[in-house]
Amino acid sequence: MRKGHIRVAGTAGTALVLTVAAVTAVLTASADMAAAATTTFSPVADTYVQQDTATTNYGTATQFVNDNSPVRRSFLRFTVSGISSPITSVKLRIKTTSSSDAGSAAGGVFKAMSNTTWSETGTTWNNQPAIDGVTIVTLGSVSANTWYEINVTSVVTGNGTFSFGSSSANTDGAYYDSRESGADSPQLVVTTGTTPSPSPSTSAPSGDPVLVGAGDIASDGSGDTATAALLDGISGTVFTTGDNVYDSGTTTEFNSYYAPTWGRHKARTRPAPGNHDYVTSGASGYFGYFGTQAGTSGVGYYSYDLGNWHVVSLNSNVSMSAGSAQETWLRSDLAASTKPCTLAYWHHPLFTSGANHAPETATRPLYQALYDYNADVVVFGHNHQYERFAPMNPAGTLDNARGLRSFVAGMGGADFYGFGTIQANSQARNSDTFGVLKFTLHANGYDWQFVPQAGKTYSDSGTGTCH
Repeated sequence: MRKGHIRVAGTAGTALVLTVAAVTAVLTASADMAAAATTTFSPVADTYVQQDTATTNYGTATQFVNDNSPVRRSFLRFTVSGISSPITSVKLRIKTTSSSDAGSAAGGVFKAMSNTTWSETGTTWNNQPAIDGVTIVTLGSVSANTWYEINVTSVVTGNGTFSFGSSSANTDGAYYDSRESGADSPQLVVTTGTTPSPSPSTSAPSGDPVLVGAGDIASDGSGDTATAALLDGISGTVFTTGDNVYDSGTTTEFNSYYAPTWGRHKARTRPAPGNHDYVTSGASGYFGYFGTQAGTSGVGYYSYDLGNWHVVSLNSNVSMSAGSAQETWLRSDLAASTKPCTLAYWHHPLFTSGANHAPETATRPLYQALYDYNADVVVFGHNHQYERFAPMNPAGTLDNARGLRSFVAGMGGADFYGFGTIQANSQARNSDTFGVLKFTLHANGYDWQFVPQAGKTYSDSGTGTCH
């Protein structure tokens, strides 16, 4: 692998059933996309029943409820159609309207059901269908206004109609948005794949440089152990997209949590800082641990070259406004580069569907500068999940001619976050698999690959060309 210079900046429940129809376009594979595709189905019917109002139908309610005082059960049914490739995962996504106290099954016990012909407007307590299938998940306490994802891959195996029921033995039940709520309606997200992803080889077959990494990494959990093990088998330069250690970015935390796992790859790591790194004043733990590999101490943005690629690590924890020191440096840095391809990474995402952190619009001037200089790829962190977007301009509009393909790579080891409203041009998502994002940097293009932790099967891969 050829390495060039490093350019640094100076210091200046109840049971629930729902019927759904496909409402988003199927993302088909192409030469510039991964072989995986995601289809989202939305409910076309839902209802719940209540014991003390045994003849009342709630099919037009904006909520469905799991409770034991009074006893209420909810019913969900989904109709899946148009799926022609093998299914790799299916997620049922539901959004709470209120919280429930901690306790056994407060959020509901969700099961599959054999009855798929019940009536949304005719089902009551007296004629409710049986919740007679296998238990899929038991949700404990839930928070208000939060999306929850339930893995139903074992139930939804192809085209057809699928019913789910939920109930709760807890007297402090859970309320969820129904299809009548609009944008917060439940979703069934079906992911398919037509070809196996390439294996995480120790080097690129072409001999081209490899850049691999993730963000939101080390804590007292085991996720970073799993992802560090992946790095053990992948040669190349390691990047991070911030929040390198939790919770406060102290020197002690870096030595206790980061050093034993990702720290064994420190010599080949080119990091970026996150907001948790800045909980310690001036991110002194971060700069002290990484030293010159993190650029000028206290600044946090710098660049380097890998083969035909110019790579830029930026700092979304300091000013990014047009005319700021960082934005001015970035434009000068890009203007000075002689490389035909450019990749950048930082912590706070401009584009994300994550429920925990909204898009950070303050980063747009950085994205604009990259767009103005025909950059190709940008990678974020912050939301603890994986997401890939189609090439977009700074306004978030699809732009296959000049747009940057962006990734959220926050699956480095910290506890997972769920997804909220799925943003335009989102093409692949996962929130239950730790992993690393591997780029093979060719002379005029690149391959990307999500490499999952051992024992997991989620994959996403594809190719792109430089502008």
